[in-house]
Amino acid sequence: MKLPFKPDFNGKVVVITGGAGVLGSDFAKAIAQCGAKVAILDLSEEKAKEVALEITKQGFTAIGVKANVLERESLNVAHDEVLRQFGTCDILINGAGGNHPKATTSDEFFDQPKMGTEGHKSFFDLDLDSFNFVFGLNFTGTLLPTQVFAKDMVGKTGSVVLNISSMNAFTPLTKIPAYSAAKAAVSNFTQWLAVYFAKSGIRVNAIAPGFFSTQQNAALLWNADGTPTPRTGKILNNTPMGRFGEAHELIGTLLWLLDNESSGFVTGVVIPVDGGFSAYSGV
Repeated sequence: MKLPFKPDFNGKVVVITGGAGVLGSDFAKAIAQCGAKVAILDLSEEKAKEVALEITKQGFTAIGVKANVLERESLNVAHDEVLRQFGTCDILINGAGGNHPKATTSDEFFDQPKMGTEGHKSFFDLDLDSFNFVFGLNFTGTLLPTQVFAKDMVGKTGSVVLNISSMNAFTPLTKIPAYSAAKAAVSNFTQWLAVYFAKSGIRVNAIAPGFFSTQQNAALLWNADGTPTPRTGKILNNTPMGRFGEAHELIGTLLWLLDNESSGFVTGVVIPVDGGFSAYSGV
């Protein structure tokens, strides 16, 4: 991977939740190239170890660790493993998150004639367990890892928590109320944490990606035959740059926010990386 610039993370221990995902794995590979020891936490231990193996084969340092970001005990076990192999955490990236079809409405607008028809899901049909799962995965899945790993950071120079928010946090997207609400909570929580830890040596910021095509949102963006859905057309029409983002295009912002030499006075911000989506009114 070609890096836009290369901060010095030698000696740093970086923990990434959701580290085996499309974005998380790219983050891990970039940070490892900067000399950090990277712990890739993921619900799938197999996938986490696969990403770690890719990194170590290139001569860098990484481990894959199983962790469920919704279970404190699982995170405690993961923390002990990171401590055993690498030492205390310097940087935490809360990258775990996602949506669920049962927490997604069928239409953008309420259509009363369709209410109750087979296969149609209005706001009134949303499954509470699925809604709670999505909200928890994105928000509680940011809260708990921070409680577990930020204890290592107190009083350390250059310690950073980086959360992954979304453009949904600024303006909720149609169909996905649980995900939108959770990401808004993540942005708010980022600011709260930044103030809370400001005198303790920990900076807390977030990245809010615009539209990136990943496995998690593929069903919303692409038909089974690979053609774009109407939603994809809307997204691209309202993104001035006229395309989806590429995972590597988050790396510059990522490295800047993690590097104390570059952004040492930056805390409590949520940076959009969105191809102009948030700046465009649609007219």
